[in-house]
Amino acid sequence: VVVGAVLAADGRSGTALVALAALTGYAAYLAYRRNEPALPLSEGFGSGHRARAHLRAAAMTGDVLTVAVVGALIVQALRGADITAYAWLAAVAGATYLLSAAAGGRGM
Repeated sequence: VVVGAVLAADGRSGTALVALAALTGYAAYLAYRRNEPALPLSEGFGSGHRARAHLRAAAMTGDVLTVAVVGALIVQALRGADITAYAWLAAVAGATYLLSAAAGGRGM
């Protein structure tokens, strides 16, 4: 909310809405993942310890990249720079996660 208020006070209401949408989407992502009991295993990852390690590595990679994109979007917005590329990356990340969560069910 503070980021949106600062950007709106500076007269950049469009950028404020995009930044708020990205932060809201990231908060929803964290809230959804908070209640996950464990990482499920699928046949695509094989079985055993290596499969769990690979799945955790893939999940962590996605988490780190999501934080980097949302963080870069916010920093660029506060700097007054163009955020178009970061907004598209955040939208693609959000859409990808929504599609995979819908296809995989709540167990994801």
